[in-house]
Amino acid sequence: MSTATRKSPLTDWTLVVPVVALVALVFSWGRDLPSGVVALVALCLGGAVLAAVHHAEVVAHRVGEPFGSLVLAVAVTVIEVALIVTLMADGGPKTASLARDTVFAAVMITCNGIVGLSLLVGALRTRVAVFNAEGSGAALATVATLAVLSLVLPTFTTSKPGPEFSTAQLAFAAVASLSLYGVFIAVQTVRHRDYFLPVDTGAGRSRPAGAESPSEAATAMASASASAGGGAGRAAPAPVDEDHAEPPSVRDALISLGLLLVALVAVVGDAKAVSPTIESGVESAGLPNAVVGVIIALLVLAPETLAAVRAARRDRVQTSLNLAYGSAIASIGLTIPAIALASIWLSGPLLLGLGPIHMVLLALTIVVSALTIVPGRATLLQAGVHLVLLAAYLFLAVSP
Repeated sequence: MSTATRKSPLTDWTLVVPVVALVALVFSWGRDLPSGVVALVALCLGGAVLAAVHHAEVVAHRVGEPFGSLVLAVAVTVIEVALIVTLMADGGPKTASLARDTVFAAVMITCNGIVGLSLLVGALRTRVAVFNAEGSGAALATVATLAVLSLVLPTFTTSKPGPEFSTAQLAFAAVASLSLYGVFIAVQTVRHRDYFLPVDTGAGRSRPAGAESPSEAATAMASASASAGGGAGRAAPAPVDEDHAEPPSVRDALISLGLLLVALVAVVGDAKAVSPTIESGVESAGLPNAVVGVIIALLVLAPETLAAVRAARRDRVQTSLNLAYGSAIASIGLTIPAIALASIWLSGPLLLGLGPIHMVLLALTIVVSALTIVPGRATLLQAGVHLVLLAAYLFLAVSP
């Protein structure tokens, strides 16, 4: 993560921007905005995204990985869930599929967009992007299970007509999603935290011609570490230490945590403020209503995308994958229980099942992601495949 400066966050631009964006949210909430004001709110939205990335990196530098990635992923997802419930409560029957569209968009954007961009940046920097296959594989398996249980099964269940769960089925999906999310967090932060730490590739050191590649160096260090420990357990890539610079003080980290929450509230709220303009634009262009969920998901996930790309530029691809898969897991694991609870007072159907096109894209994403993660390293080719899958999803969302 980024090196924390000695300058206090209280005098930094990242204090002013979240507050301004929050003020813009307060004055624009629930109002019909002219195009000029919409442009101003969108500008505040972009500034809040950049501020959120900065404060997330300050907090992450203080608490270390994988807790830093977890802070941003959970914070964004909790606010995203609140936004979905709010829109469903206000939108009527046309929002029956909003939760499905938003969650599936988040899965595709994280597993193909964020992963693809991170691998692209990492491969351009070191030719081979190296990460921990054990941690990333476990996260991918969790994403695949949650996605199939929550988004695929409703299409095939017969208790209710249409792609929706019965009350009992929805309750089971909510409990299963929340349980899997809790187990994943426990594994990531306690029992196998080392599986989710960045891998030391030695990319920052020059290597003479014919010397071992970064991936070979990581493998060699892992073998040496296993040998030093008596050979017990499975050899894993050597985790890299956190940045050598002194972490920020507790006071600065707490201030950044508070400003991160403010910035994220502003990001989601400003996205909701501009969503009527987006909806009218989508409708006037004759595009499917699901495009609105895709656009909002792109806006909400912008802080995590920027943070993941910046981590990849520092040769911390594992941190980028923690952000990507952690966001996908949190999106499903927290949204489905929240929607199940909200369905008690929300009227109308709750459509969760995917259509044939999206199920094909999900299956292809899972297969390709598994082939990418298993070796523990990736090149430009894998990055390109994931980005093409994202492009296919976006194109088919516009032209199904």
